[in-house]
Amino acid sequence: MTKIERRAMLKTIGLASFGALSPNLLKGETLREPYSVSEKPITTDILIIGGGTAGTIAAIQAGRAGAKTTLIESGSQLGGTTTTGGVSFPGIFHAWGKQIIGGIGWELVLDSVELNGDKLPDFSKTPERHWKHQVAVNPALYSLLAEEKCTAAAVDVRFYETPTMVEYKEGRWFVESVGKGVKNQISCSQIIDCTGNALITSMAGYDVLREEDTQPGSLVFSMGGYDLKSLDLAKIPKKYHGYLRQNMLESQIRSTGENTSVPYGYVYVKGADSTTAETHTLANQKGRQNLLDLIRDLRGLPGCENIRITNMKTETAVRETYRINGEYKVTKEDYVSGKIFDDSLSYSFYPVDLHRDGKSIYQEFLKPDIVASVPLRALIPKSSRNFLVAGRCVSSDRLANSGLRVQASCMGMGQAAAATAVLAHKNGTTPSDVSVDDIKELLRVHGAIIPGEI
Repeated sequence: MTKIERRAMLKTIGLASFGALSPNLLKGETLREPYSVSEKPITTDILIIGGGTAGTIAAIQAGRAGAKTTLIESGSQLGGTTTTGGVSFPGIFHAWGKQIIGGIGWELVLDSVELNGDKLPDFSKTPERHWKHQVAVNPALYSLLAEEKCTAAAVDVRFYETPTMVEYKEGRWFVESVGKGVKNQISCSQIIDCTGNALITSMAGYDVLREEDTQPGSLVFSMGGYDLKSLDLAKIPKKYHGYLRQNMLESQIRSTGENTSVPYGYVYVKGADSTTAETHTLANQKGRQNLLDLIRDLRGLPGCENIRITNMKTETAVRETYRINGEYKVTKEDYVSGKIFDDSLSYSFYPVDLHRDGKSIYQEFLKPDIVASVPLRALIPKSSRNFLVAGRCVSSDRLANSGLRVQASCMGMGQAAAATAVLAHKNGTTPSDVSVDDIKELLRVHGAIIPGEI
């Protein structure tokens, strides 16, 4: 049989096969109804809004403590700054040779380290630089494990949704939440605002605070295509040296240990603000343009002609927006003196760390054996009922907040807020009326470390 005859035969078989199958395939074609929005009521005990650093831990704690828990997250994954923002070296859980933050946040970090085959720093030693006790995690694993733990705790995680209305009436909160194809009316006993920018606090009508000027955000990225050792830095302007050194590791997956280097850099984004869709969009656009400008500049330098972006986070990580006006405001003096309050529920250990103009950082380190703490009252908006916050929008002045805003501290706040909300729900009361001793006992059961007990 010639090649031409064989081709003709195969073509005939193909057409016959298609003719035999096409009637069945065409039967699958149906007209769809016009786009419609599904509306339904949802009743829950605890509603947590924001699935970032604090919100993820709060949701797991509330679910494990037996409360019916709903978590709303406007994005596509859990973890916030640690995952979407790319600052995936949460800290700090240890101070002065002792662990000061434990519980669910630490459990999640440990599981991420173990599953990634990493190792922990030697926490028994006090490092020369505080960041050497931050624990690098694989952000993808962290996100996966966080979601798995929420599922195991029976948390109803709702991605791609955002609240449009918050109202308190007859002893319950009612929240309207919208997303792609959904519009839900959520009724709950207690709300925890973990948005980071106190969005829900403001929507509920409570006071929020901020300075006119805020810290810059950071768009995290990594790059390759060059050899740092072969570069003649004398021929390269000093303003680029930091970027080049930060990306010197061959692997983009971090390995942990006391001598860990962070294998990525970041570009500052002046005035980065995640408060509204418009300001958040602008922060991301500015960050991406700043990065594009940097890469173009670098590729014009000797030895950097082949530099390329190997990774870029989807969002600019935001350091500072709004804070609540709480029943108590943690001051810088409270923070640096390590004040322990009667209602302190979690610790925080990080220097006062204010990124000012994108070129300098004001830092004030805690003195030996000093560890700051967070009182319950700083998690409760003034004059509120059945309402808590956790995370960087904690009631604090600007300098105290610059230390409180880091991930481990926010995890501790998230667990403390959730334990309080669960007890408030069970007792039919508001968070400020819950026994602090009862909150501490519940936190101990779930592995948290209580201020004053180490």
